[in-house]
Amino acid sequence: MNIYAQAAQPDPGRVSSLRELAGAVRRESLRMVHRARLGHPGGDLSAADILIALYFGVLHIDPRQPNDPGRDRFIMSKGHCSGSLYATLALKGFFPWEELAEYMQPLARLNGHPNRTALPGVEANTGALGHGFPIGVGAALAAKLDGASWRTFVLTGDGELQEGSNWEAAMAAAQYGLDNLTVVVDRNGLQQGAPTETTIRLEPLADKFRAFGWAVREVDGHDFAALLDTLHALPFEPGRPSCVIAHTTKGKGVSFIENRAEWHHHVPTDAELEAALRELGEESHG
Repeated sequence: MNIYAQAAQPDPGRVSSLRELAGAVRRESLRMVHRARLGHPGGDLSAADILIALYFGVLHIDPRQPNDPGRDRFIMSKGHCSGSLYATLALKGFFPWEELAEYMQPLARLNGHPNRTALPGVEANTGALGHGFPIGVGAALAAKLDGASWRTFVLTGDGELQEGSNWEAAMAAAQYGLDNLTVVVDRNGLQQGAPTETTIRLEPLADKFRAFGWAVREVDGHDFAALLDTLHALPFEPGRPSCVIAHTTKGKGVSFIENRAEWHHHVPTDAELEAALRELGEESHG
């Protein structure tokens, strides 16, 4: 039985456009890590397709009005993967693409972890794992109390779910019937140094969320048609928060990075960057 959600009528043109945007995010996030000599390229690459699907196909946001009270909220709980988030925000128009060159530079707005007071489009300061999920619950509850129609989306890493604060948040979300909240799990199976199932086993992850009162669907996190079909079906059940388990490949798109735990925070050499960019369809220009 195929556990992944499948697209009913994929739009080849749209899928191709989203794939091109995700390729730009992957290439630039690698350049950013290379320039800064810091970062988390494996997770940047695994999350790129999810971020592009959300920002260019799902979220109700306007980069010209980043503080619009009626906007959807997106919280990057796995904030250490800021490279892919910043590249996505720049593509969407929240700030100039050229500013990505300042990633992690002194006094730059593009910190190693997202800072909502520094950069438009960032909703919460994250990176200390286990914080973004609870913030998302608070945001969704605020919308419910205000009778507002905006939604909250949280992208969490799978290794991050070993933090107990996430499960306290999951219980609260179900208790308050937050069907305006969606948590997307970047389920790439790896964390710093080892597979998640070797460190602290997460499976059966979908059943755990269901036991906590959530409606759950699983999807191929690199299939844009399936991602959009799944995210456009929200909420999955009235009165329940929604969880999307997006099965991904850490380091997606670069053969020597894929499924390699050491690339959680490895900085590519000049030669590795050149090789990675070739695989991603573009030559490096220094």
